[in-house]
Amino acid sequence: MKISTKGRYGLTIMIELARKYGDGPISLKQIARDNNLSEHYLEQLIAPLRNASLVKSVRGAYGGYMLTKAPHEITAGDVIRVLEGPITPVEGIENEEPAKQALWKRVRDAVKDVLDTTTLEDLKDHVDDQTQDAYMFYI
Repeated sequence: MKISTKGRYGLTIMIELARKYGDGPISLKQIARDNNLSEHYLEQLIAPLRNASLVKSVRGAYGGYMLTKAPHEITAGDVIRVLEGPITPVEGIENEEPAKQALWKRVRDAVKDVLDTTTLEDLKDHVDDQTQDAYMFYI
């Protein structure tokens, strides 16, 4: 399974909205500027997220988008399914031999588990656990 820019940028939108949750709406222009992304492309991605009731729009001079639920209630899987469709690493596994079918199902289930147990709260609060000195050698 390959996550396209739709899924990656869609998660970016949702993480940014999670970071600002409770502070009012945030514009796509600001998200695009802060993340060096195309505002036009983000506009295309926000519509399916709105249609799935993951975000709502607020009109007006100080308008923008907001999450419809708290960040801990929305998973990465929710976002990816809206933008990418079903989570399937391999198409047509029913034609595979049983051992390969079992393998692909385990891969699918592992990916689903990670996406469905990772919330926007987890993503917005993520701290990079790799240290800066990982490749620094001291003599």
